[in-house]
Amino acid sequence: MEKQVKRIGVLTSGGDAPGMNAAVRAVVRTAISQGVECVGIRRGWNGLINSDFTHMSATSVSHIINKGGTILYTARSEEFREPSGRAKALSTCKLLGLDGIVAIGGDGTFRGALALSRQAAEQGMDLQVVGIPATIDNDIGCSHYTIGFDTACNTAIECIDKLRDTMQSHERCSVVEVMGRHAGYLALYVGIAVGATAVLIPERELNFEQDIVEKIRRARLSGTTHYMIVVAEGAGSAMDIGKRIHEEIGIDPRVTVLGHIQRGGTPSARDRETASRMGYRAVMSLIEGKGNRVVVTQDGRVTDMDLEEGLQMAKPFPMDRYQILESLSCRQPGLF
Repeated sequence: MEKQVKRIGVLTSGGDAPGMNAAVRAVVRTAISQGVECVGIRRGWNGLINSDFTHMSATSVSHIINKGGTILYTARSEEFREPSGRAKALSTCKLLGLDGIVAIGGDGTFRGALALSRQAAEQGMDLQVVGIPATIDNDIGCSHYTIGFDTACNTAIECIDKLRDTMQSHERCSVVEVMGRHAGYLALYVGIAVGATAVLIPERELNFEQDIVEKIRRARLSGTTHYMIVVAEGAGSAMDIGKRIHEEIGIDPRVTVLGHIQRGGTPSARDRETASRMGYRAVMSLIEGKGNRVVVTQDGRVTDMDLEEGLQMAKPFPMDRYQILESLSCRQPGLF
């Protein structure tokens, strides 16, 4: 006989992403609609360790679907990585009578959730967890899409379009660094969307002469006097790239690091809608007795799968899109 789910917790952990609030709202309201109480855990896993929580109601998540950031706050917890820290977290779960936890975040958040569930099982506790992927890097292997990616792309595109206006006016080269420590999804997507001269990603080894210098030369021969280079932070320092361009070609690039501005702002329609569907699926998974799951998007569908299996999956990088970028940025004398 399946255990009845009476009370669940919801938290956001790791780097914030636009759409997290929409996911929290969906979790809370779905739970309430199914007769399940919901507790908000503040500041990620630290909130379970320090008993930092709040009772959530339908009205407590009103008017947050359009807000960036997370009303539950977020943090990374070194203490939670240790069994002693997770033991404190489990004590809070006992105190609150939690049957399950919905953890919204990235890979590290999910690994922490799985470790907590396993340690609970060792202590004879039945605590199920469900993860919802939310990261602007879009680098969760088991899910085709993660909450926040679309909004971050739109933010970067808007900033770069404005930079292009002034670069064109002054006939300059702009080197823009976007987020993406270990993955180039954001840089590549944005690079194609803004018509970048070149895009540098961690998944592809840099050939400076071929990938940057020659592309700038071809663009100049075709009549272009301004150039846009998009760099994923994991592919190198934009400042170093700018200095090397100056040394190799003699032009004076302007370097812009977009930084954390990409994490903020009103979430896009895609992120709000996806977050809402994922939040609903997460709660229903717990109610159906399918704990230790991760909610994913696959071919446009929102579903769930085994969390441990999902953590072992690797996402193939869409190198075909890089080939598209190469074709679209290829210029020859006389061709514009």
